[in-house]
Amino acid sequence: MYRALSTGRQKGTPTLRRLLSALVIAEHDTQQVTPVTLSAITAAKRLGGDVSCLVAGTDCTKVAEELAKIQGVSKLFISQHESYKGFLPEELTPLVLEAQKKFNFTHICAGASAFGKSLLPRIAAKLDVAPVSDVIEIKSPDTFVRAIYAGNALCTVKCEESVKIFSIRGTSFEAAPASGGSASSDTVAPSAPVGLSEWLHQSLTKSDRPELTSAKVVVSGGRGLKSGDNFKLLYDLADQLNAAVGASRAAVDAGFVPNDMQVGQTGKIVAPEVYIAVGISGAIQHLAGMKDSKTIVAINKDPEAPIFQVADYGLVADLFKAVPEMTEIMKRK
Repeated sequence: MYRALSTGRQKGTPTLRRLLSALVIAEHDTQQVTPVTLSAITAAKRLGGDVSCLVAGTDCTKVAEELAKIQGVSKLFISQHESYKGFLPEELTPLVLEAQKKFNFTHICAGASAFGKSLLPRIAAKLDVAPVSDVIEIKSPDTFVRAIYAGNALCTVKCEESVKIFSIRGTSFEAAPASGGSASSDTVAPSAPVGLSEWLHQSLTKSDRPELTSAKVVVSGGRGLKSGDNFKLLYDLADQLNAAVGASRAAVDAGFVPNDMQVGQTGKIVAPEVYIAVGISGAIQHLAGMKDSKTIVAINKDPEAPIFQVADYGLVADLFKAVPEMTEIMKRK
């Protein structure tokens, strides 16, 4: 259970903080830890207690070595089994529950990614507690701030559950330092396979461009591009800027680009150094996914487009002329 509070800051007592312990469920691809996990570690450290990480998979050696060096992590729990292939929530949940039963963590968290969103609610249901999702600030060990109404309002909630389970928005917390740590590690026996689901395979889009959620520069296109073929204008510009390419939901729904490029409330949340919105009107659902960007540049022929209200720099122009000109300028530099 949790209830809404005013925005006053609350501070935990030193005695309470000494009893705190947080478990971060690491998300990885067997080769490296995802950026959102590093942000989750930062969030867990702000609780004030010990921070442990659970690493599960089929081959976790390299990932465990990386996590052991991360500043702020005191202990690693490593569990390897073929049933953890694909990181299915049905198989990982019993492992987390067993760890919770043994170590009695006060907090369990992960990133608000597809991984975290599928796993944490299941763990919370099994523990009969209410999770807090998409946390953007931690005020105290039991008080969190989360975005509501597509990010147009912030809600401060006090979680009164015996175990606080929450997911964090990766763009709201800096990544934990990747060096300076010396965590100890324990091997955890895998739980018996549940067998409710089976991982078959995955098909990933390969690209030389940076990953959308971790890129320092993002170029996104909207319905104003008129077709998927015209996204080549953005690809050419992105190549010059070493940028990732995103899209609005309107562009995805129109079939211009695949949905893994979608930025927004129902897509990916990004906060790059520079976000360039091309032919995007600026619906609140899209703004929810990119308004934390350090610098926002908007290109739209409609001077009344809502995107200009949040943009740091705006260019009222025909994108089919402006974008190629920008690309040529970058080529000459």
